[in-house]
Amino acid sequence: MPLPRSLLLAVFFFSILVHVDVLAQDYDSEDEGYHPKSEGSCNGVFLTYTFQSRAKEFPHVKNASAQAYAFKSFATVLNTMTEDLKAWKMFIGFQHDEILVSASGAVIMDGTDYPAHVGNGTSLSGYPQADLLNSIDTAGDMNQIMVTIQMTGTQFGVKPPAVPMPKTIKLMNDGFDCPKPTRKDSHMFVCCVKNKKHKKAKPTESRFLPRQHADLTIAYDVLQAYDSNYMAQVTIDNNSPLGRLDNWNLTWEWMRGEFIYSMKGAYTLRHDFSDCIYSEAAKYYRDLDFSPVMSCEKKPIIVDLPPERANDSQIGRLPYCCKNGTLLPPIMDISKSKAIFQMQVYKIQPDLNRTALYPPQNFKIVGFLNPEYKCGPPIRVSPMEFPDPSGLMSTSYAMASWQVACNITRPEAKKSRCCVTFSAYYNDSVVPCSTCACGCPEEASCNPKARAVLLPPEALLIPAGNRSAKARAWAQIKHTTLPSRLPCWDTCGVSINWHIMSNYRSGWTARITLFNWRDYTFKNWFAAVRIPKAYKGYENVYSFNGTKLSEINNTIFLQGLQYMNYLLPQTDGKGPDDFKLPGKQQSVISFKKKATPGINIMRGDGFPTRVFFDGEECALPDTIPRAGDGHRPPVGVVPALMAAVMVFALLMDNLC
Repeated sequence: MPLPRSLLLAVFFFSILVHVDVLAQDYDSEDEGYHPKSEGSCNGVFLTYTFQSRAKEFPHVKNASAQAYAFKSFATVLNTMTEDLKAWKMFIGFQHDEILVSASGAVIMDGTDYPAHVGNGTSLSGYPQADLLNSIDTAGDMNQIMVTIQMTGTQFGVKPPAVPMPKTIKLMNDGFDCPKPTRKDSHMFVCCVKNKKHKKAKPTESRFLPRQHADLTIAYDVLQAYDSNYMAQVTIDNNSPLGRLDNWNLTWEWMRGEFIYSMKGAYTLRHDFSDCIYSEAAKYYRDLDFSPVMSCEKKPIIVDLPPERANDSQIGRLPYCCKNGTLLPPIMDISKSKAIFQMQVYKIQPDLNRTALYPPQNFKIVGFLNPEYKCGPPIRVSPMEFPDPSGLMSTSYAMASWQVACNITRPEAKKSRCCVTFSAYYNDSVVPCSTCACGCPEEASCNPKARAVLLPPEALLIPAGNRSAKARAWAQIKHTTLPSRLPCWDTCGVSINWHIMSNYRSGWTARITLFNWRDYTFKNWFAAVRIPKAYKGYENVYSFNGTKLSEINNTIFLQGLQYMNYLLPQTDGKGPDDFKLPGKQQSVISFKKKATPGINIMRGDGFPTRVFFDGEECALPDTIPRAGDGHRPPVGVVPALMAAVMVFALLMDNLC
């Protein structure tokens, strides 16, 4: 019996509704991310990376390797352990010249601004969800045990249908081992588990991570909190014996619309309340007078106060403030190795309650001719302890505390800010700083790839850019050939010459000379040399203060004597046509051979392997002086030869 038309239509529309519902369910499951079967058997931290889509970007080019594509992808970090995962950190090994434009739910650990070039991989940390709780304590709430990072960016050179996947993904937290990830089409996943041999930190009652040790640490402590604002104290500690900052500039990024209303102990370089009027804060604080506001910048630049403002009742009167941005190593002056400032921070919706406290992100700190620091993300630590302000024998605590760990990085090739030259008594020539040691000059008249050429000793007193005539004349004297285009000279503001002065049976001596080619006086300067083969034989330095560093192997620390700790700037020559003369200081250093048996000075054992000035690692020359080119007889040989000649003459007289 045929079915009625109305019933057939009802069945038809019902099937359509069911089909649409199924499609909707499939779409929703795709949004939840990729969940392979191995996720359920992981007892650790489960990481995934999923490539979603891409589209060709302008300009469209025929060269497939140069074509840019806009891509979308996401990564997940899932805590499958029975304990919380504190301050998660994930490495994604991008390998296709990717440029990361955004990453929601995370920040780049080294503070790089977007768009960020991440073609060699990048490390991400959680923000605002830095910790992942465990499933047991949260009844399996995925919002608390997992985080999803949505990423957009640009990649080059992988032509469809190939999928531009990263080389690897792994967890960067200490104590975890991650095997090689598994890849399936546009998905990649790995289960990272705890290393049983990893030494666990001593258990504490605190639910926060222990404080980190780093070359430089920044503490962000909330002292007082109200619904709409809070008072924070920022403490900068220089912990490295070779770390230093002069005229430090500290910057960070506000992530939730905060602004600095007032400060003590420091100030922002830009003070323009118009930034506030056109900001999100103005929409909420309609009746607030923004004219006295310190800064509404998303990325404020904060600097130290000068010493004359130390007793200012409005912006000074804080311990360790007001040193004009100088942070010395603790070995020089522990009272000048720390800086402190305070600020009143205003918040906006939805953070208008006392407990909604979030630190800024992407901390960066720089100085003048100082080492480069890479800072990690703020890590929540136990509240900072302070002596009670009333003077009683009690302790008060911060409401919340975070710590940022910053470590010194080695400068890249041709990006140093100081360089080293080598010379020795047994060679007439000086080995100059390497080509473009501190960057190449803009002019193309020199060869940036050629090796530096030898110089006569007096050339060290001439500015680097004016040494070409000396180099040509010296090459003629020494009968050496020069390239048609001379190599580019160094462009360093400070150069250091290490000269081997003498070599005798029981010891040897060297002379170190500092040259300042800048219009800047280096106050309380210091230098350090790492010299592994001669370190144990160090005896004395005569015009500087010298100390063996116990914290760093084979390193001798040098600083100026009292009232002589200024490295003066360059000065004009005597005549209008004379070259500028560098400011300089020098000292002889003596070594004994008894503690270093087998040391061979003639073969280069007396030259340092690393040199530092004011914390910055200096570029070393390409080679060391050899006892062959421009050879001079070693100390002690000339008198012996003269004696032999005299004896020979006497014998001849007797024979006659």
